[in-house]
Amino acid sequence: MRYLSLFLLSMLFFISCENEKKQDITTDENLQEETTSTTSESYPTEVYFGDTHLHTDLSMDAGAFGNRIGMDEAYQFARGDEVTSSTGIKTKLSKPLDFLVVADHSDGMGFFPDLMAGKEHVMQYEESVKWKKLIDEGKGGEAAIDIIKTFSQGNFPFKTNEVSMMTPVWKNVVDAAEKYNDPGKFTAFIGYEWTSLIKGNNLHRVVIYRDNGDVAIKQLPFTNEDSSDPERLWDNLESYEKNTGGKVLAIPHNGNLSNGMMFAETTVSGKAYDKKYVDRRARWEPLYEATQIKGDGEAHPFLSPNDEFADYENWDKGNLDMSEAKTNEMLEYEYTRSALKLGLKFKKELGTNPYKFGLIGSTDSHTSLATGDEDNFFGKASNVEPGKDRWNHPFLSSDKGTVNTWETVASGYAAVWAQENTRASLWDAMMRKETYATTGSRMKVRFFGGWEYTKADLGNEMVKMGYEKGVPMGGDLAKGEGKSPTFLVYALMDPDRGSLDRIQIVKGWVSEDGNLNEKVYDVAWSGDRKPGADGKVPSVGNTVNTNDATWDNSIGATELKNVWTDPEFDPAAEAFYYVRVIEIPTPRWTLYDKIRYGAELSEEVPLTTTERAYTSPIWYSPTY
Repeated sequence: MRYLSLFLLSMLFFISCENEKKQDITTDENLQEETTSTTSESYPTEVYFGDTHLHTDLSMDAGAFGNRIGMDEAYQFARGDEVTSSTGIKTKLSKPLDFLVVADHSDGMGFFPDLMAGKEHVMQYEESVKWKKLIDEGKGGEAAIDIIKTFSQGNFPFKTNEVSMMTPVWKNVVDAAEKYNDPGKFTAFIGYEWTSLIKGNNLHRVVIYRDNGDVAIKQLPFTNEDSSDPERLWDNLESYEKNTGGKVLAIPHNGNLSNGMMFAETTVSGKAYDKKYVDRRARWEPLYEATQIKGDGEAHPFLSPNDEFADYENWDKGNLDMSEAKTNEMLEYEYTRSALKLGLKFKKELGTNPYKFGLIGSTDSHTSLATGDEDNFFGKASNVEPGKDRWNHPFLSSDKGTVNTWETVASGYAAVWAQENTRASLWDAMMRKETYATTGSRMKVRFFGGWEYTKADLGNEMVKMGYEKGVPMGGDLAKGEGKSPTFLVYALMDPDRGSLDRIQIVKGWVSEDGNLNEKVYDVAWSGDRKPGADGKVPSVGNTVNTNDATWDNSIGATELKNVWTDPEFDPAAEAFYYVRVIEIPTPRWTLYDKIRYGAELSEEVPLTTTERAYTSPIWYSPTY
């Protein structure tokens, strides 16, 4: 009853806030139309929003921290149905998602539901009896910590990757995805998470299948117990494709918790990268999850001191289990932008860019609820679902430091430009990197690169011109015969979120002396603001009322667009360009908790946020 009462109160408050915050948003019908119907059928005409990284009670850590709902609820919630959370709160998305990957950990997959059910194959071990007893006595947190610690130290009482144990669980995973996959309306991908953890350093990958269940069922998921080396994962994926005729890809995430290992310049075994390694990494990992609950990973102020927007929801205290503190020397090998620059260096040296990845966001929620929305954020795990005191709950803690729950991020979603909402079409778009990451907003973003765009191309046939005269996000620019490249950018706000502050283009390049460089350009912005002497556009302002968690869109723009030419182009330099779109400030989830539950937050807790999107880059190489 406590949770139900809180839910009803919060819903009454939410409805009131929504009536106050929403504005009359009018959009030019022709410009709205251009993203959907004026292009050739060969062009992607729709953007689809989804979550490629969600955990249910099948994941050992999710179950250990209180998740008691499974795959059915996960799919139902993502497609827009109302469900009841593990703590008894009724909830639903304001707008359904278009696709979902239930990516439960392959290690220990299904262990926790079997523990709770008291199944014999689990309960024959004294450790399992101890954990079940603790949970039954209301000491679930104590049990959770001991389970995770036991597993991470390699002292689990049995091997969780045994064929006899994994086979029925994997069948259930495949069957659930088949049950909820509804081509054209909602896509349920088959997938899992490979959970490599080397000395506490995060090297996790989400694996996503293009295939239907009859193919995906033929080979069991790869586990950290099999190997913690990404190269062995790639061997497994290659074997799957060879043996089944299927298709599969892997998506790394949370380099910010790898303590310099995610984008290192040596392999896990300590060898320098060679041609074979960079070719394989580029082949199997076409995307990177740049933003999610455990911190935003686009940029860091230490690496980008001239970027005033780089200090966004950074987690930079240590590795995944906080067993080793972070040092500044590690940061270059952890963040999206620095990895993209390092990739250019390897392209120049070895002929292939191992970090030539597109960008997506996803949640990594362990509650079975894909919630990337500030006003509907259920947290990382079920022990920190909405409530008065969750903000101060330790999330990661050791003698090296603490990350509190208020530092978790209501982020993010994957946006994919595809021909249709099907496994094949969405997966193919991911492979060609026609994707972008958002921190939760469902803004629409287009980005094209070419050599001959003009202002006239921003008209009713903008998308058609974008494809005919250049390449979309994720593409490669051909040589321009001495010209400077031009870029067509367009963003349309999410009508339920904040309006748009600005569009920026982030450029990275390798100079002749081998130095890695970057620069951020403001290329479109709202209002009549003028760039200063430093070229930077002033702040857009802030309309958030922290007394009631409302805001208004009297500042910012409904849409922004422009054609921009690189003023400092060097045709001899390897380079990349990607778009970052910034919204005006809006209430952060912590402010919603403060108002709804009367939470007394410390002064260090931020109450507002600036939602954003990051597109996949467009690359230029003098050797193309």
